[in-house]
Amino acid sequence: MKARTLVVLAMLGPLSAADLPVRQAVLYKHGIGYLERAGRLGPGESARLEFKAAEMDDVLKSLTVRDSSGQRIRGIRYDSSEPLEVKLSEFPFKIEPATPLSGLLDALRGAWVDLNVGGQTFRGAIVSGRQTAAGPQQPERELVVLLLESGELRTVDLSSVTGMQLRDAALQQRLKEYLARVDESRSAEKRSVYIDAPAEGARDLVVSYVIPMPAWKSSYRLLLDGDGGSIEGWAIVDNTTGEDWNGVRLAVVSGRPVSFISRLYEPKYVTRPGAELPEDRAQAPTVHAGVVGGVLREPQALSAEARDKGPALQMRVAGAPPPAAPRAELSTLAETAAAQELGELFEYSFPTPVTIRKGESAMLPFVQQKIQARKLLIYSDRRSAHPLNAVELVNDTGKALDGGPVTVYDGGAYGGEALMETLKASDKRLISYAVDLGTRVTTKLGARRDFVREVHFRRGVLISRQALQETLTYTVRNADQKPKTLVIEHPVRTGYELTKLKPLETTGSAYRFELKLPPGATAELPVEEERVMETTYSVANVTPDLLASFVQNKALSDSARKQLESVVELKRRIADVDSAIKQTTQEFENLSRDQQRLRQNIESLNRVPGQQDLVQQYARQLAEREVRLTQLRDQEAGLRQKKAALESELSTLIEKIEF
Repeated sequence: MKARTLVVLAMLGPLSAADLPVRQAVLYKHGIGYLERAGRLGPGESARLEFKAAEMDDVLKSLTVRDSSGQRIRGIRYDSSEPLEVKLSEFPFKIEPATPLSGLLDALRGAWVDLNVGGQTFRGAIVSGRQTAAGPQQPERELVVLLLESGELRTVDLSSVTGMQLRDAALQQRLKEYLARVDESRSAEKRSVYIDAPAEGARDLVVSYVIPMPAWKSSYRLLLDGDGGSIEGWAIVDNTTGEDWNGVRLAVVSGRPVSFISRLYEPKYVTRPGAELPEDRAQAPTVHAGVVGGVLREPQALSAEARDKGPALQMRVAGAPPPAAPRAELSTLAETAAAQELGELFEYSFPTPVTIRKGESAMLPFVQQKIQARKLLIYSDRRSAHPLNAVELVNDTGKALDGGPVTVYDGGAYGGEALMETLKASDKRLISYAVDLGTRVTTKLGARRDFVREVHFRRGVLISRQALQETLTYTVRNADQKPKTLVIEHPVRTGYELTKLKPLETTGSAYRFELKLPPGATAELPVEEERVMETTYSVANVTPDLLASFVQNKALSDSARKQLESVVELKRRIADVDSAIKQTTQEFENLSRDQQRLRQNIESLNRVPGQQDLVQQYARQLAEREVRLTQLRDQEAGLRQKKAALESELSTLIEKIEF
């Protein structure tokens, strides 16, 4: 089959990939590259483009072909791909990995074979093949059982076989094809896509597609001076296509469009359900049950500050002038990339075609110009005692600056390194590049204060809003003899709001406050925050003392205070009645226990002669307590009636109150 494929390709006269060389390349940040090829095909010729097997899904998803001669493209051919299991499923036998010769012969049961054993040829049909051992310490032997032409069954030890030939030429060819397909599955050869030209004329083709490519990388150099700064950006690209790029128009795009892999190259097989007519089914026997019963879920951009320049520390050698300190400067560039918006993306196109050999990478400048920059300090990590040297960049270059590392040079000297996210035109970003050891910051959490801010009453429910205030004070010491500007990032906490200071700006996770630091001075920044919590009370279930605490609150109006005082008074009267009921009930229970004790004593004394006087005494006490129990019953009933009346009055009052 492989030989036949090669013959067909030879007849088609395929051209190499060089006949349609890469003319344009656009690299993206999400691992995709857009390539464009162009070339001329003669009459009857075919262009052959080679791709890695892993690239075919993206090629089939994105390939476009344009013919400048005006002729129509009728179709594109490419090497198909099938899973090995599918390729081998059509063969009448299956050979597993590490299958011994006896296993192979067993898979070919029924085939006629010639075996040469010691110069003698045995011709017969294969009955079976197997492995066996003569004993526990003996090695396994491979045997095959043949049905000879004479009808005799003969067992042959395969270790003694010096030659074997399948008699069926078609079966032998099928075995060769089986092994060829297994061999092809291990092949790392590329897949080919063919574009054919008509026999009657030539055509000029432009072919474009996207394939997986290394994401291009950006790096910057930021030079700070008294007037702001200058930025220089380089794009780092890698040519992993396996062929040279000669004079290619190259562009890099900032942004991350959506991209995914869709399995288009590998043939898709759909499992179909089986179907049969009802009359084709055999009738199963029916078992009938027996009867057992009856019926069954922005701030504006700030200008750059002048940087104080202190006296330089120099080491002098007698008789020799001090050496000049090396100063960093921008690169000498012929030209930078042209920039343009591409919808939500931003493209840098290099004006001069580039040449990058296969397996090589290149650095290409895409921006070099002045940028608005202001030096300052930033403090955001309270675990550290020192803020960071930082730069406030306002992107006034008119271009989007892709995210990447930034090497900062301050006054011509290396200052540190930073990491910058993608900065759109006119946007602002803070980048920090070094620790400022001349500034120290300490923090202290002030006393908490908890007070009731609001009280509301409606339909028997009292709602209290309490405010919890916290003050975090930042104390900053500027040990250097030059003024500084410090930006403090105070974290945004859920449920807390600032009460006094207004931040200069706010990020998704922090407030930013700016603090001016005079030379050698100490400054403080108190940040006060407040958290309001709401508590709900059912007035019918709270104590008068708790309600009385709300009456004293200054947040209440005079009208609300009077209404709440009425509720408190009724609640206290009900509480007093309830206390009286409890006392009456307790006295009643004590007398009932005394009555039981007296009855037991009288019953015991009646059985003892001469105790009549004591019995009479107990009887008088029993009678007195009976009178008191009757009084207590009447008193408790009256108290309960009074409580019910007060509770009814309280319910009516509660329903009317609203503030």
